[in-house]
Amino acid sequence: MQQAKEYAEILGLKFAYSTNGHGIIEHDYITGSEKHLDNFPSPQELWGRLKKSENIDDQTEKGILQPLFNLPDKKPRYYQEIAVNRAIKAVLQGKKRILLTLATGTGKTYIAFQIIWKLWNSRWNSAGEHRKPKVLYLADRNVLIDDPKDKTFSILGDARHKIQGEAVKSREIYFSTYQAIAKDERRPGIYREYAPNFFDLIIVDECHRGSARDDSNWREILEYFGPAVQIGMTATPLRDDNRDTYRYFGDPIYTYSLKQGIEDGFLAPYKVKRILTSVDATGWRPRTGEVDRHGREIPDGEYGTKDFERILSLKARTEAVSRHLTEYLKNADEFAKTIVFCVDQEHAEQMRMALNNLNADIVKEDPDYVVRVVSEEGKIGKGYLYKFMDVETRTPVIVTTSKLLTTGVDIPTCKNIVIFRVVNSMTEFKQIIGRGTRVRDDYGKLYFTILDYTGSATRLFADPDFDGEPASITEEKIDEVGEILEESTVIQEEEILSGKEGEEYIDLPPILEGDSEGAPKKYYVDGGEVEIAAEVVYELDSEGRRLRVVKYVDFTRDQIRKMYPSPAELKSKWSDARERKLIIEILEEKGISFEHLAEVTKQYDADPFDLLCYVAFNSPLRTRRERAEMVRRNKKTFSKTMGKKQEIHSMKSWISTWNTVWQSLMI
Repeated sequence: MQQAKEYAEILGLKFAYSTNGHGIIEHDYITGSEKHLDNFPSPQELWGRLKKSENIDDQTEKGILQPLFNLPDKKPRYYQEIAVNRAIKAVLQGKKRILLTLATGTGKTYIAFQIIWKLWNSRWNSAGEHRKPKVLYLADRNVLIDDPKDKTFSILGDARHKIQGEAVKSREIYFSTYQAIAKDERRPGIYREYAPNFFDLIIVDECHRGSARDDSNWREILEYFGPAVQIGMTATPLRDDNRDTYRYFGDPIYTYSLKQGIEDGFLAPYKVKRILTSVDATGWRPRTGEVDRHGREIPDGEYGTKDFERILSLKARTEAVSRHLTEYLKNADEFAKTIVFCVDQEHAEQMRMALNNLNADIVKEDPDYVVRVVSEEGKIGKGYLYKFMDVETRTPVIVTTSKLLTTGVDIPTCKNIVIFRVVNSMTEFKQIIGRGTRVRDDYGKLYFTILDYTGSATRLFADPDFDGEPASITEEKIDEVGEILEESTVIQEEEILSGKEGEEYIDLPPILEGDSEGAPKKYYVDGGEVEIAAEVVYELDSEGRRLRVVKYVDFTRDQIRKMYPSPAELKSKWSDARERKLIIEILEEKGISFEHLAEVTKQYDADPFDLLCYVAFNSPLRTRRERAEMVRRNKKTFSKTMGKKQEIHSMKSWISTWNTVWQSLMI
């Protein structure tokens, strides 16, 4: 029964049943009682009990039971059906403000479409007339409305309209950004050209992004259309930085978390690499009287991560990180789509240029290999963004940005999220990592990697309110050319989870702005050296919450021994091609790669199987060349033997004998 109850709760059901083949036990979530039954109740009986307990009238029943629209190649997931049906029920029962909280990548646009489709077909509207409802789909960025309008909602044809410049009133589904209808210097606001009761339903996408803040200009729009039912959709649970959202829309009627999505296999798991530059680790202080690029004396003081690119711009730091990232991509997949989150638009341009020059060999063939996508880029940046989102387009590969891509942009094949600025907000952090959570197994996208150069990911993963723990976290330090230092040290857990990096919130200084005459804003330092230092792996404890620190080799050894307690068991599986592929996939999911293991152990020429046995069981190492030579010698010996006994060996026994020889080489 406990298992049945667990499944029922995940699926949002009111009745759970358990049977041993002889008797039946029912758990009723409506009454909280359990009882023995001789037979299972009929669906009609259960629906009747549910209708009575939740006051579902005939109109509500009609709306809930409306079938979903059958979108090609997109079957509804269980949580999407729950979200749609709960929203329909809330609307039809008169609830005016509704909130749905679902993790990034779980298909909120699909849910919004199905809600609208069901209400359309049930002819619901706020006036109680027999007509389809007028709907406004509202967001704060063009990409958040253009993408749904042109893709998911495209089947609605001419019923769609994007509000731009004038108040068209002859359509049924309207798409708009807040900015397009808000008041400005030229007009009091296009939204006022519509009657307050013109729209029956308003869908507010990414509603945590200011729409419900008490002092927001956008809040004025929502209050103007007060008679409409308003459904807010967000990926972020209640936090201090989005409390107004919950005050305005109320508690969510359904929540589907990042953690649940990963456990269900609908969202990609991830691993985290924490990379620490020397100046981030120890701070940077100018020499007495040192001046910057523009001849200005740099104020004396200790500058740290929170100051870099806000007060002080260190070219050597940007270049060291760019080298490290470039080397990482070359070793992993240099055409894996990657987003680099920078401090501001200027910093994003510096990173773009550094990465461009380090990858000039690729850029020569693919000019759009690395681009900047920020608001300053206008239509050009928007064009790059749409190409980056397209799974069929090879380039751009690396996109540098500041905040433009933190929310709502669907990039299914993004494999790397790079954090090169301090992130304080858990809401923003979840939005950032949400850029990588889409799963696309048809493109080999089953997990993604977070490369954290500021400690933001490590710090926020330690937050007890975070609900999607990483599979693993590694930490490295690199030198001024982006190389991992040979002398690595283990950074203890308390250094990450407490102290400066473990604080809940880092007090960031404002970004220095230039004056009206065009004087430079920050202090720019072009010289100096920057290093990057140690490697650590973090894994979850037995309760799945706190991160503990282990060395990479120790972590690998423990994981292999858990899977295969002896070398013989590992050899037995490794000799089978399908099992070998599965072993490699499992290790990669745990953040273990042969390339990185060879680098850490300095065994660059070791055969992968021997390397695993060496790390896990202290077995002797053979290089690939040595193993190939052994195979060649044994093959010659075997061929001579087979020549003498050819007349008595069938092909079947030949294959069997060869497999025996090959497996013996795996020892």
